[in-house]
Amino acid sequence: MYAVIKTGGKQYRLSEGDTVRVESLDAEEGSSIEFDNILMVADGDDVKVGTPYVDGSKVVATIKSHGRHKKIEIIKFNRRKHYDKRTGHRQNYTELEITSIQAG
Repeated sequence: MYAVIKTGGKQYRLSEGDTVRVESLDAEEGSSIEFDNILMVADGDDVKVGTPYVDGSKVVATIKSHGRHKKIEIIKFNRRKHYDKRTGHRQNYTELEITSIQAG
């Protein structure tokens, strides 16, 4: 069984027991969180697609940790002009472990 959820402006395909890093969520480590923005739930050949969400379904996850991704380097460069500028960015994330998927 798997589900497709929407959080942080992105979509994730999840199964029970999966560990996934999503955009930063405002909750404590070790707490449980429920997602009800379920776009699709599939159990074998039984597939439910929402319009836009599947009614009565939810995904329950436990927050394992909060952290920051690896640095992405941004480089601006103009050849023969002595112009070279470097900056970086690190995005915050929340690591989740999927505990259950309930189809509606």
